[in-house]
Amino acid sequence: MVVDDETLIADTLTEILNHSGFETITAYTAEDAIQLAQGFPPDILMSDVLMPKTNGIELAIAIREVHPTTKILLFSGQPATGAILQNAREQGHEFEILGKPVLPEQLIAKLKAMCS
Repeated sequence: MVVDDETLIADTLTEILNHSGFETITAYTAEDAIQLAQGFPPDILMSDVLMPKTNGIELAIAIREVHPTTKILLFSGQPATGAILQNAREQGHEFEILGKPVLPEQLIAKLKAMCS
């Protein structure tokens, strides 16, 4: 599952993943992702961190509560991400994060490693 409030980024990542053999579903808000996860429990959640209303870390925590085996990969190009991520760590949540821009080759390699 790919989640990003920037539709161009979400759609581009989805296209790259689909062309690389992944079955991908896309959401543009954390709230839509939570709804989609009810019918499509994701093996991997890939989400932007900084989004309106519910951020990617809050989304990751919510998905993990319902689907504890879902692997989480967050991405962000914003410096403010560090404080949000630190807050999650202090609450006992550890997530891997990639910086934007995400290079397709690195992303595919990372996801394949997460799947094995």
